[in-house]
Amino acid sequence: MNRREFLKQGLIVSAGVAFGSVPTLARKVSANETPWRTFELTTRLEITEAVGPVRAWVPVPLTSTTDYFQGEPDHWTGNFTSAKAIQYDKYGTGIVFAAWTAGDSAPVLEVVSRFKTQDRQVDLSRKPKPDKKEDKAVLEYFRQPSRLIRTDGVVAATSKEIVAGKKSDVDKAKAIYEWIVDHTFRDPKVKGCGVGDITTMLETGYLGGKCADLNALYVGLARAAGLPARDVYGIRCATSKEFKSLGRADDITGAQHCRAEVYLTGYGWTPVDPADVRKVVLEENAPGEPLPLDDPKVLHAREKLFGAWEMNWLPYNYAHDVQLPNSNGPTLGFFMYPQAETADGRKDSLDPKKFTYTIKAKEI
Repeated sequence: MNRREFLKQGLIVSAGVAFGSVPTLARKVSANETPWRTFELTTRLEITEAVGPVRAWVPVPLTSTTDYFQGEPDHWTGNFTSAKAIQYDKYGTGIVFAAWTAGDSAPVLEVVSRFKTQDRQVDLSRKPKPDKKEDKAVLEYFRQPSRLIRTDGVVAATSKEIVAGKKSDVDKAKAIYEWIVDHTFRDPKVKGCGVGDITTMLETGYLGGKCADLNALYVGLARAAGLPARDVYGIRCATSKEFKSLGRADDITGAQHCRAEVYLTGYGWTPVDPADVRKVVLEENAPGEPLPLDDPKVLHAREKLFGAWEMNWLPYNYAHDVQLPNSNGPTLGFFMYPQAETADGRKDSLDPKKFTYTIKAKEI
């Protein structure tokens, strides 16, 4: 099959899956809104040491539309035997799955995604709106523990201590946020974005990690306090207007970043990111010279990232305990990196010597 036939196949298959929606008419931006930005993301896998049949899975941008994100159907090309879009769950987790038969030439898959983003901010200074409601089943789902994000034992005890005396959802959520910023730190030695095993973090007292650790800790403590909360796994796709450490442009391979949301009664899903406050502490200044918590840049990040996200970032999904379709490998704690398997087993998505992929972004 030649490249033109691959392209045709990718366009036909992907166009038949409604991964989000895009408005057909431009909408006037009000004085209180930021304009929508359009990006194109290209994820390319080249699988070396392809022993026997090969399978690959690529996370694609959130397949459900939000007030800050809108996606378009994804397109893909490559020398695969078959490829298709998979809707993994009803919460917006989309996957492009490709397969190669044994003896195929070096497997290649390229997935192109286009999407729009808009900076988001929830005004927590206003009175809550009683008509701001979410489906009860959704809220209950995002109160439940996962394999790594527990809500019992030391997590429950820690959460109870943090929110003691706090009455409102906002006060509880803010107390947990402040506790994360005050008690954790970004550990540059951690591989990738971390693991997110929050029980081990609290039991050992070692509260260092990266975004998938620190924001998972936020989510677990919030859930233990009765607040619906969720990790949002994604990737930085542009430079930041405010913080040099909180952006990436062009070649964004390795720029994966997990954020968090908490549901606050009367306000809806509210963006938070205590992990990025700790990233500002460690990386905003010169290398080896972390900023103190009372530095103006840190104070600004700390205030901003409880209730707001700069959308130079795209969301992939909220998924935990992911069993990849048609996979023989172990369950993933979360799905934020491309994955591949050969007859020798699952490739290490964080080992570029054995599993090569690139992710590039451009603003349209």
